[in-house]
Amino acid sequence: MQLPIDEDFRPPRWLRNRHLQSILPSLPVRRRWVMPRTAAVRAASQEILLDCGDGVRLQCFHADPARCGITRAGRIAVLVHGWEGNADALYILSLAQQLFDLGFDVVRLNLRDHGDTHHLNRELFHSCRLPEVVGSLQRLQGLLPGQPLHLVGFSLGGNFMLRVAVQADTGLHIASVIAVSPVLDPGATLAALEHGFRPYHQYFVRKWLGSLFKKQAAWPGHYDFTELAGAPDLRRLTTLLVDRFTDFASLEDYLNGYAITGTQLTALKVPSTMITALDDPIIPVAGLLQIARPPALQIVVTRRGGHCGFLEDLVRPSWAERRIVAQLEGALKRRRASLRS
Repeated sequence: MQLPIDEDFRPPRWLRNRHLQSILPSLPVRRRWVMPRTAAVRAASQEILLDCGDGVRLQCFHADPARCGITRAGRIAVLVHGWEGNADALYILSLAQQLFDLGFDVVRLNLRDHGDTHHLNRELFHSCRLPEVVGSLQRLQGLLPGQPLHLVGFSLGGNFMLRVAVQADTGLHIASVIAVSPVLDPGATLAALEHGFRPYHQYFVRKWLGSLFKKQAAWPGHYDFTELAGAPDLRRLTTLLVDRFTDFASLEDYLNGYAITGTQLTALKVPSTMITALDDPIIPVAGLLQIARPPALQIVVTRRGGHCGFLEDLVRPSWAERRIVAQLEGALKRRRASLRS
């Protein structure tokens, strides 16, 4: 099966390297431009602790455009970060501001044990904790009734949002899903991190260990991860945590538990868009050939862009962000036109 290529994204020559595209979006050098232009959405955001059921709480930040005199669009945009990211990631804030300016209620959700939330729930985060993400969206829908949800996720967040959309019996009113560089086959991603560009592997080991020690500090009577500091290898570290803190029979069972390859997306009926790049160093492109292609799913593949990059310069929002905004703005205009007619 051939992948149709979207040629619209054409970064300048100096930004064509896939590692540069993957690393630059989160570097402090971009903060000097992103933070000033996202001041409004940050000021309008209020923390909410969502009751997700079974005693689980997840943190989010809700920005109501009415607080700034912006006419509400009657739509909710829920933005979800990648693994070891958080609701204040630069790419999340940048997109949040643009959707906020359009009148969307913008919700920036932190997954369990991301951001400063390690104290909220005793059990550890893992990528198969889908029910609590569904529960958080159900709670949000109850707090903001009558407003359909537009779900946008990056990397692991995109994987979560697509899996949420497949759930047919959740009672959620989901208008659309957009997943940027979503994790497709976790086993292939783990192998890419192990055998690819070494700094990615080192980055995630360092970030994950730091998160685990925050968890230990929050729950000193339950966790002691001191010995894990001697396992600076993602596969070994993941295997140890799966064996000790989950009910999965093996590492393979765990990784398969959140894969969206094979038939996992067959039942997808929510209009969904996947944006990914051929040169993504973390999500092997072969995974795109292994996913179901239901009519509701549109796949946008670019030649370049790296992992969650799609930058054309250091200052402006990324090409992927502008694509998301254009898509959601188009849906909003169509809704308003139908209401007038």
